[in-house]
Amino acid sequence: MSDIVIRYIDELLEKSTPEVPLWNIEKLKAKAKPGWNYIDGVMIHAILEMYDLTKEQKYLDFADEFIGFRVHEDGTIEGYKVGEKNIDNVNAGKTLFELYDLTGKEKYRKAIDLVYSQIEVMPRTAQGSFWHKDIYPNQVWLDGMYMGQPFYMDYETRYNNRKNYDDIFKQFKYVIENLRNPMNGLYFHAIDTSKKAFWCDKVTGLSQCVWLRAIGWYAMALLDTLDKVDNYDHKYDAECKMMKDAYVDLMDSMLKYQDESGMWYQIVNFGGMERNYLETSGSAIMAYALLKGVRLGYIGKEYAQYGEKAIQGIIDRYLKEEDGEMSLDGICLVAGLGGKGNRPGTYDYYMSEPIVKDDAKGVGPFLLAYIEHLRAAK
Repeated sequence: MSDIVIRYIDELLEKSTPEVPLWNIEKLKAKAKPGWNYIDGVMIHAILEMYDLTKEQKYLDFADEFIGFRVHEDGTIEGYKVGEKNIDNVNAGKTLFELYDLTGKEKYRKAIDLVYSQIEVMPRTAQGSFWHKDIYPNQVWLDGMYMGQPFYMDYETRYNNRKNYDDIFKQFKYVIENLRNPMNGLYFHAIDTSKKAFWCDKVTGLSQCVWLRAIGWYAMALLDTLDKVDNYDHKYDAECKMMKDAYVDLMDSMLKYQDESGMWYQIVNFGGMERNYLETSGSAIMAYALLKGVRLGYIGKEYAQYGEKAIQGIIDRYLKEEDGEMSLDGICLVAGLGGKGNRPGTYDYYMSEPIVKDDAKGVGPFLLAYIEHLRAAK
């Protein structure tokens, strides 16, 4: 397993530059400059985790050059607008903590404060949750929990004396209580708390479907936020237990839907339905979530086999070599609700989005899952 995965990642890095990252398929298709975005953030975070595990300098050098290209000496960030109030844009901020720790470059510390200034101005629902974006009023998406909360928690732990811990835990509590389907333990993609969006149920405010990658982002949000909590005085025992319980419940619920291949379907609970397919990014995230949860002791060692099976399933089905070049297929390019395409969140909608190769939304989680596999092997 190891040689083929490492070779694939190294090939992708060798062919990518800060101006043209080959894993940012959305920008490549649009012939647009990458700017500051969550997709690159996912990939660079995974590369920094690779450095943490292997201590191979090439991974740190690549990440430092890539993020450093966008972060100016005064801490401003090329292509980043705080006023856009898009929670996706917070995600890449996680790499700033890691790079500041590893390089000591003051510009990264300044940039961390800039990203945090967005947290301070994010619009909120009446219940206190961040809107997903300024252009999506009163909407809470599972994706947004991953994009914003781990950064928020890390900042509070490092620099703010845990001042806003309660705010973070409250936002997770809202999702647990309102987006989880008690019938199967799975979570709906999003909720409009005003119940005005055309895509939502007018009684519950919920979207229609259980989208695999959104559930995956949420699983990562639970783990990666818990990872940053400083609970030295046991002040937050109840809140940590709430999140751990939600994580364990989600893993148990998702395992009921794991395909015999080891992967999961794009619409999780409609496996086998026409046009539904085994999707790479969400399956990779689930593998990561299972293996990291075992490492942290939140679930028993017997769960590792399901994460390992998912990694192998992705490799068997989608990691291919053609004409001497490696590629990872089966990645849903993008999915959302509302916006420019009037995305309705129906089953047909999720099936209509492009399936692509080598996009970081699949490659990053696949690398993170693989790193957890290597950590377990050590």
